[in-house]
Amino acid sequence: MTHGTRSQGPVADGRHTVVVGGGLAGITTALALADAGVRVTLLEGRPRLGGLAFSFQRGELTVDNGQHVYLRCCTAYRWFLDRIEGAALAPLQDRLDVPVLDVARPEGRRLGRLRRDALPVPLHLGRSLATYPHLSLADRAKVGRAALALKGLDLADPALDAQDFGSWLTAHGQSARAVEALWDLVGVATLNAVAGDASLGLAAMVFKTGLLSDPGAADIGWAHVPLGELHDRLARKALDSAGVRTEIRTRVTSVVENTDGGWSVQVPGETLEADAVVFAVPQREAHDLLPEGALDAPERLLEIGTAPILNVHVVYDRKVLAQPFFTTLGSPVQWVFDRTEASGLREGQYLALSQSAAQDEIDEPVAVLRERYLPELERLLPLTRGAEVKDFFVTRERTATFAPTPGVGRLRPGARTKASGLYLAGAWTATGWPATMESAVRSGVGAADAVLGALGRPRPRHLFEFEEAA
Repeated sequence: MTHGTRSQGPVADGRHTVVVGGGLAGITTALALADAGVRVTLLEGRPRLGGLAFSFQRGELTVDNGQHVYLRCCTAYRWFLDRIEGAALAPLQDRLDVPVLDVARPEGRRLGRLRRDALPVPLHLGRSLATYPHLSLADRAKVGRAALALKGLDLADPALDAQDFGSWLTAHGQSARAVEALWDLVGVATLNAVAGDASLGLAAMVFKTGLLSDPGAADIGWAHVPLGELHDRLARKALDSAGVRTEIRTRVTSVVENTDGGWSVQVPGETLEADAVVFAVPQREAHDLLPEGALDAPERLLEIGTAPILNVHVVYDRKVLAQPFFTTLGSPVQWVFDRTEASGLREGQYLALSQSAAQDEIDEPVAVLRERYLPELERLLPLTRGAEVKDFFVTRERTATFAPTPGVGRLRPGARTKASGLYLAGAWTATGWPATMESAVRSGVGAADAVLGALGRPRPRHLFEFEEAA
């Protein structure tokens, strides 16, 4: 087995926690516990850390499996970036600015922008909405009223979870055009579902936090390096420095509670004894590992659906896009990002198309997707028309996120289980957030907090600073 290098982190007190899963939730849990002086072993079945936010090599390109972004309001993920010393590699926009291209309009008149001013909420978006060319005057007025109604919703009300966002928008005077040109523009990317398929509770959380809390809350950040640089290399370095033993390519075969209240975690060739165990794995995997009686209704984990994300990657022989990213209306293309520099491409331009809620396309052959998306890019970006396509490929995450369907809230468990010393983490647990990097990190902090409470250890103050900042 490969052993992480040790350096002088906090002195461990003999208490041992095993964290199963090396995605963002597991890495966060391990770092938080190690920072509090707990001895930690992190186990990951894949040959790398980072879960579903990772990179791979394709010839000379370093490719992210999918385009991940975060917002200024994602205080936990920003804490994580600081903790692994990666914040400078994934900077935020100075101010929210989203170019929106509408293919149905004549060329030269297609571009609208959603951007904020340095004014208090909700005036920070007022000028942008007033001049947004993709909505009629009547729609713009109604959008403002719906936003105020949304701001008034109580996120703690369980009734919101049972209702779908699309019906709520219709009841609040939102036309199909307003849903397409504004609500779904943001919602599909953050929730991985269209409004009609999304829980009102999760949608309200996204819009209240991102657009209606603080003027800068929705400013967008993204990695300017491959994700593996952050979530694998820098995360691994931070874990090693904190004294965490990290094992990759290590699958857990069983987890058994001992008579003395401790736990035995079986991996090939070794049994690890632990005072606490955290399952930071997808819900189905957690279900299969859970010992009898750990949850009242473990089958609920299997009722949490999943939703796919498709990523289309196109390399051109020349520069075809001047912006770092844009989004579209009237086209199957959703969000397009320039990944040229991050991927290490030396000539030409590499664009990544992020297609959320991709149920209808996730299994389409590459040839079909090529026939669909290259002509769309020609419609959107005039400079592609004379350019040569040097490479075209797709990446598919069939279970990219949990599905944010109405009723999902009651299925999501908290960090604690009924089995003493056994905890859950993952973006799918009850964080109040949809399936985002933010939710994953928050779940890791919650699991670490629960473990520390059970072990009678104080919370390290720096770890929870983002809660005050939120």
